[in-house]
Amino acid sequence: MCFSILRIIYKPQSSIIFRGYTTEKLAKNVDINKIRNIGILAHIDAGKTTATERMLYYSGFIKQMGEVHKGNTVTDYMAQERERGITIQSAAVTFMWKDHRINLIDTPGHIDFTMEVEQTLNVLDGVVVILDASAGVEAQTQTVWHQANRYKLPKIVFVNKMDRLDANFEMCCHSIEKKLDVKPLMLQIPSLHENRISGLVDILTLEKYDWSSKVLKKSILNKKTDCQLWEDTQKARCEIIDTLTEYDDALAEKVINSASYASIPTSVILCSLKRTMLAQTVVPVFCGSAYKNIGIEPLLDAVLLYLPNPNARNNTYSCFGTTLSARAFKITHDKQKGAITFFRIYTGEMVKGQKIFNIPKNFAEQTSKLYLTFADEFRETETIAQGNIAAVTGLKHTQSGDLISNSPATVASAKKNLLQRTPSSQKTNEEYVEALFGKGPRIPEAVFFCSIEPPSISKQASLEQALSQLQREDPSLRVTHDTETGQIILGGMGELHLEIVRDRILKEYKIETQLGKLQIAYREAPIEKVSCDLTTEMKLSNTKQVASISLSVIPVAGNESNKEKSLLVLDRKSEFSNNISNIFPKHLAAVRHGIEIGLMHGPKLGSQVIHVSVMLHMLNVMKGTTEFVIEATATQCVQKLLKESGTCILEPIMGLEIIVCHDHVSCIIADICRRRGSVHSVAIRGPNKVRFLKCL
Repeated sequence: MCFSILRIIYKPQSSIIFRGYTTEKLAKNVDINKIRNIGILAHIDAGKTTATERMLYYSGFIKQMGEVHKGNTVTDYMAQERERGITIQSAAVTFMWKDHRINLIDTPGHIDFTMEVEQTLNVLDGVVVILDASAGVEAQTQTVWHQANRYKLPKIVFVNKMDRLDANFEMCCHSIEKKLDVKPLMLQIPSLHENRISGLVDILTLEKYDWSSKVLKKSILNKKTDCQLWEDTQKARCEIIDTLTEYDDALAEKVINSASYASIPTSVILCSLKRTMLAQTVVPVFCGSAYKNIGIEPLLDAVLLYLPNPNARNNTYSCFGTTLSARAFKITHDKQKGAITFFRIYTGEMVKGQKIFNIPKNFAEQTSKLYLTFADEFRETETIAQGNIAAVTGLKHTQSGDLISNSPATVASAKKNLLQRTPSSQKTNEEYVEALFGKGPRIPEAVFFCSIEPPSISKQASLEQALSQLQREDPSLRVTHDTETGQIILGGMGELHLEIVRDRILKEYKIETQLGKLQIAYREAPIEKVSCDLTTEMKLSNTKQVASISLSVIPVAGNESNKEKSLLVLDRKSEFSNNISNIFPKHLAAVRHGIEIGLMHGPKLGSQVIHVSVMLHMLNVMKGTTEFVIEATATQCVQKLLKESGTCILEPIMGLEIIVCHDHVSCIIADICRRRGSVHSVAIRGPNKVRFLKCL
């Protein structure tokens, strides 16, 4: 059976763009050894989406290539992405290449959307890192590289935009070695025509790729007709072997026993390259120009050759055997389908309408429909086998990072299997549970905050529902209610991040919200110790009520402030001990509550008073006096004491982590000092120096 999907994209003031593709091959089961789950990572504007679009075109998935600047690419389907020309959400798409199924995820390159990258890396088997040939390794390239290192993902590098006049392939490789602390291996040499790239030469296979006629032509490098290129290729091949022998003893032994480098078979070099790449000591580097359609087919071949299949990784989940184990890594909301949860299936298969068991949350949920993913298009299917990516509807409580299986019995059996094969020296609950469940995505702390307000009170409930859904999609979005200021506070990874959230609320939920500045939650602290006696007399219901109290306000050190045990201190001196010991517990509780109320509003700004301790010297209460009068007396006494003591204004403090090269350390420290900051600690990470700063 052949399923066809036709996408029609409407763009204002432009013609209608038709895109058709077939899913006949995708409907067939593929051997797990012929599956690749890869992600595209890069700094912003390095060409990730353009490279992805070319991969889809050359694989036959689409019939017409889209362009980022035209807003008609497959993976950038959000309105905000097409308006701004950037990737905001990661998009999964499945296509075939040379009888292999590639499940590809295009990720954002902007630091504000780093959570999308983090969620994706948790379920991939390998990544393609794209560099701008004129810029080399950039700031976000380093960020995504270190993220991939945490998950021990094999990587290949594609140096894009080689058609530019300022492109420098060697500079890019040098920046990889210097900034990423890994040895780059150039497996291709660019072939130039009139100082512009027109083709490539594969150093290992000696194949020549030529796109000068806009159609790929392949040939074997000829020593007679390609003299200079032949010499450069042979020299580069020897350099590759020399580099690999430094990291691979097996290849070094073969080199010693060989007459020359030329006698070493390509297959031996490839095996050595794969071993060192998986050990993350070297990284293969390819080049081309996605916009000019150069180098995409060899890059796809490299994905099949160098990046591992699902069987080569994820051995932890083999304890589930043939039963289902899958991890949720992304959630989106659709108007018709509701919440769509994306899963990476490690073992077993996922079936339409099955019941699943959420392991971390320890409850079962019922799935609805099952889909293969094509960016913003979904094709319904009955089953999806292991090693693939699936989209499921109907789940209300499963979140990103959750591991699911068939039932509690399946999980118990998997734990038992894992425990049996774990060495006896490591048999602790923490170790095997961590190995079984794995680690979910690391949620970064919010770095930018603002307030958000609905247009009216009637829209308050709708806004809270929208924020709840967006927060489920994006765990890096923090939504809190500030009880002091009454504001709804949004916390995110940057100003752009929160602007996109506001834009989505407007376009998807039809709520016109306003983003504003936060009201700074200042604090006040007493300056000096003072004491005061206060007596309150009231007449309630013809009953005279009298409470007399003696208190002292005592400034305390910041690390001891606001502790409940030190907020109220009882004076145990001889002249007061008899009175203190005779206070009823309910009266003491009323005094404490009155003190807490009195410290909620300081005399200067009305802010909460901290870094304070209140000492109770004496309390005298007439018979029949209520706790309300005692509370009021304590509150009035505290506020009087604060006015006499005087208070100082305390500003909020935030922590920063600054990553800076050694050459700029002194400039950064000087700037931080001018801003009243202080260096808390210093650590070194690779060639950079990491400085942890605590700043006002």
